[in-house]
Formats: sequence, C-alpha cells, structure tokens
Amino acid sequence: MTEQDQTAENRSEIVFVYDAVDCNPNGNPLSAGDRPRIDPQTQQAIVTDVRLKRYLRDQLDDDGHGVYIRNVKKGDILDDVDEDDKDDQAERKHLLRDRIKNTEYEDYDSKEEYAQAIFGEFLENSADVRYFGATMSVDTDNDNIADALPDHFTGPVQFSPGKTLHAVNENENYDSLTSVIATKEDKEQGGFALDDHRIQYGLIAFHGLVDENGAEDTKLKEEDVRRLDTLCWRALKNQTVTRSKVGQEPRLYMRVEYADDSYHIGGLQRSLSLGEGSKPDDELRSIDDLELDITEVVERLDNHSDRIEEVRVTTSDVVKFRDGDETGDEELLHESLENAVGGDKVDMIDVYDEFQSRTE
Repeated sequence: MTEQDQTAENRSEIVFVYDAVDCNPNGNPLSAGDRPRIDPQTQQAIVTDVRLKRYLRDQLDDDGHGVYIRNVKKGDILDDVDEDDKDDQAERKHLLRDRIKNTEYEDYDSKEEYAQAIFGEFLENSADVRYFGATMSVDTDNDNIADALPDHFTGPVQFSPGKTLHAVNENENYDSLTSVIATKEDKEQGGFALDDHRIQYGLIAFHGLVDENGAEDTKLKEEDVRRLDTLCWRALKNQTVTRSKVGQEPRLYMRVEYADDSYHIGGLQRSLSLGEGSKPDDELRSIDDLELDITEVVERLDNHSDRIEEVRVTTSDVVKFRDGDETGDEELLHESLENAVGGDKVDMIDVYDEFQSRTE
C-alpha cells in the first residue's frame, strides 16, 4: 500500500476564500425572490456549507469520481445521458443491495467485518461519502443484517457556513429587470418584472476541518485529502457558471496539517480581515478595492508552529496582502508563512499540475 492509499492520519484545518461580484452566491429559497442570505445584524452575506459541498460534489462527478448524492440538473433527460454514465449511476444505486444479497452474514466473525465487506466497495466508489458522509437506507428483512449495518456515515470533512469579511449591499440595478416583448400582431411592446437579487461584492471566508478520527469510518485516504487542495479551487472555477452564480472566483486556499493527534488551532478564517488600505464596505466592487490582512493568521500559526506538519497554500495573483506594516502580492504571503512555520513546512500548490482525474 502506497502512502497515498493509506487512511488519513493527520488532522487538517482549511481556510478557503473566494469572492462574488454582481451575483447571488447562495439564495434563500424561503425568501421572496430567492434573495441572497444576509445576516440582518451585521449585513454580512452568508453561504451555507451545503452550497459549497454541492460545488465540490459536482466537480468530483465531473472528474470521474463516483458520487452517491448526485446533482440532477434541470433539463436532464434520461435518454440523453451517455450509456456509460447511466451504467455507472445504476451500479452505485444498486451497489449496497447487490452486496447484501451476495454476502453471507454467517461467513464473518463480527458485525464490523461484515459491515466492512458490505460498505468497502461502496465507499471506494462514493468519493463524496468518504468526504462528507451520508445517511444510508438499506432495506433488509434480516434483523441481524439490519443491526450490523450503520444507518449513516459521519463525514470527516466538514465546513462551517461561510461569511463575507465585510457588510454587503444588494445590487439594486438587478432588482427589477424588464423584458420587452414585441407581439407579432401589432408590434406593441409589453413587459414583466423579473426578480433578480444579487450582491454588489463579497469576499467570503470558509473554515473547514479534516478529522482524522472520522477518516477511518469512511476510509478517507491521504490521496483524498490532497485532492481537496485542487478540488476546492477548481470547483469554484468550473461550477459557478450558471446565470446567478457566474462572477465568483477563488482567492485563497490554505490547508494546515497538524502533527499532533486530535489537535487544531481553530477558527483561522476569523483571523482574516480587510486591511487598512481597503475601501469602505459600501464602496467595494472588486478584489482590486481591498487588502486581505493576514497579520493575525500568521501570528497564530507562528505561535503553534511546533504542532504543524505542513501548510499547503495557493492564491490568486491579483490579491493584495497585508502583514503588519508590509503589503504585497502572493510573494508576501509565502514569505510570511515561511517565517512563521519554517520554509520546509510550506508547500505551494500548483492546482492544475497536481490535479488528476480518476481516469488518469
């Protein structure tokens, strides 16, 4: 077994930052017109972890990794789906049922061994369950089998809801669009209102955790954890191309892997802020209007450097960073991290060189 095939043994903490320009990063279907989710007290935009995981699942699917919870897009017609894709989906759908049918409970010494025999192949073909877990529903008339099989997997990779690092404004220019229709009969013009709620700009920070204790349950591998380092970035690039979501770009990804069991600093995303060179919140319109202050993050990493195994990081080349009195681009970020934890512990991610699909 190679190192990449081993179950993940170290805890990791993730900071993932992306921005949204003139779009709706996460609509609330319970609101009028699917308005963006905004904290009424702070006016910060909110993006749920469910929304982020949907991007990640869709990217895993596109990359050829099996997913258990698959997104069915509007307009999908079963007959138009590639035969190989239909076969793959059917195989995943019936995988558990077939394994139960063909695996004798009495052939195993314990419930744990039996469950592993049932779910081993399923987990191998369901990357999203290895990451995020799932609720399972397995029908069986055998009480011994029902008692042996778990009804859910708790995902070892979890994200907290993301929030913008500043207050946001809804873009009123999109609030009520008018579509003019000319009739064939008399060329008279008419119109109708279309709600289209968006925010002008938001820099959104997510916090994630990879729990090494839960990795054993879903068989999360070291390779899976390394895949996150390119998956998050590429998912935001590739899965935000619909009308209301276009305008989002990844800006910073950092995964801190710890050397000590069951340890992480916690809340690193809350140590990010907008630097003093940023425009006021109500004037922010693009990444060019702000600095990302990493002073506190770097200080916290420095204070815990002896417990850190590795820092994996990538950033957009247009982000301006501030560390104390210094400002600069990605070189300042790299230098600051290396000074904090040691140059041998900082690994710069080349997203597209490191990415591999399942078929490669």
